[in-house]
Amino acid sequence: MTTPREDALEPWTGVWEPEGDYDRLLLDGLDLTGADAEGARLIECLLRGCDLDGAALDHARLVDTTLADCRAGALRARGGSWRDVVLRGCRFGAVEAFGGSWDRVTVEGGKIDYLNLRDSRLQDLRFSGCTIGDLDLVGVRATRVTFTDCRVGRLDVTRAQLRDADLRGAELAGLDGIAGLRGATISREQLHDLSEVLADHLGVTVG
Repeated sequence: MTTPREDALEPWTGVWEPEGDYDRLLLDGLDLTGADAEGARLIECLLRGCDLDGAALDHARLVDTTLADCRAGALRARGGSWRDVVLRGCRFGAVEAFGGSWDRVTVEGGKIDYLNLRDSRLQDLRFSGCTIGDLDLVGVRATRVTFTDCRVGRLDVTRAQLRDADLRGAELAGLDGIAGLRGATISREQLHDLSEVLADHLGVTVG
């Protein structure tokens, strides 16, 4: 998965519109605060250094698109369809992306305070070198989710259905819904750190 070639993209400085079509465009350093792109289609686009605070990408379709060094206090992306998307070096407060479909999405570097993916379908989702305060995976159906050199403040996998999920590369500070870890791989160190949570879940008293 690579960033779209900049020399093949057309610079764009317009205004996002609901249901808009955006194909092979470079959005460089734009102020898109509060922009409404609900139901839009972004195909082979590069958003670099854009301010997306309060932007709405609900039900949008993103394909072969990269967001690099973008920022937002809050970003809405509910019910979206993302395929071959990269978030690289972005700094987001809250990302509301529940109820969507993420296929071959990479979160690389950067920081997200709260990433809400609950009730989404996830496939080949990769986190690398990033920090996430709260990762909400409640009710997700996820296949092949991996972490490499990441820090996660709290992970919630309540009612999650995980398949081939590898959490060994995540430093987990807290966990909710431990039964949802079924199907995941964790390290021995993580098992030790989660021992109290496991004991509580099983109703075991350690004395």
